[in-house]
Amino acid sequence: MSMDPSQDTTQPNQGLDLSAVRSRNLPHEERSAGPGQTAGAAADPNAVTVPALVFDVDEATFNDVVAISDRVPVVIDLWADWSEQGKQLSPIVQRVVESLGGRVVLARVDVDANPRLQQAFGVESIPNVIAIVKGQPVPLFQSALPEQQVKAYFDELLKLAGENGVTGHAVVAGAEKEPAGPAHPEAEEALSQGDFDTAESLFKAALAASPADEEAKFGLARAGLRRRLIDADPQQLIATADANPKDVEAAKAAADAEIVGGNPSSAFNRLISLIRVSAGDEKEALRLRVLELFEVLSADDPAVAKARTALMRALF
Repeated sequence: MSMDPSQDTTQPNQGLDLSAVRSRNLPHEERSAGPGQTAGAAADPNAVTVPALVFDVDEATFNDVVAISDRVPVVIDLWADWSEQGKQLSPIVQRVVESLGGRVVLARVDVDANPRLQQAFGVESIPNVIAIVKGQPVPLFQSALPEQQVKAYFDELLKLAGENGVTGHAVVAGAEKEPAGPAHPEAEEALSQGDFDTAESLFKAALAASPADEEAKFGLARAGLRRRLIDADPQQLIATADANPKDVEAAKAAADAEIVGGNPSSAFNRLISLIRVSAGDEKEALRLRVLELFEVLSADDPAVAKARTALMRALF
């Protein structure tokens, strides 16, 4: 493999075939989950667990780095304390790697402490930056460069890696994921402002594009519930339904109030009891309201699980 944003820099005999050491010396658990991937990351087929996005490597641990390159491109920064250019270049390379969010990892090699690694790459000048993709060395650059040029090289590296099926992402072991933001921020903002027309329109558009979008279903159900309860007195709605147990509209309004009031069991019992004695359009309207209220609550809510069974029995 060779790669350069402006020219072909492949040099004859520059590197040896590193693929021979792939997967060697890996713990059994890591081999079973995939090179560089622990059992915890195996749930995500594209995730590769690493100790950090930037780490030092020596002759004893180098084989593990090569194994990671099957899934994620590995950049090797060959440096030495006496190299002034290296002192300028290494922080730039590190910043660029960290900006890529796990699409590339950086392994730093002190050539004075690991001369055999320098020899293995056929490197004579320091600093020297090389990538490894699927165990194969890819020459990058050999001197201090401006950050924009380093980024350009890395962009080309990612293209080359993608062409060779290396499309994983590194996950730092033990790192906590940042809380995800709302899936539909504009719709959520409209909902928080009481603009139910806009919120419902945006959530419906999301569902039209992706019918399985659970967040959109949840948002649409909440928008409908809040719209129906505008200017309503929840206690009065419940009292009206209790006084008129056969009134379908009163029952639906009371169920809304009970959901908001934290009493979902009562809401579902009220509606499902009417479903058992209703027919035609009224029965269908009650069924749809139960399903809509299911979306407002978590699927793991005990009240939802119980009501699903009750609804099935009432319908069939």
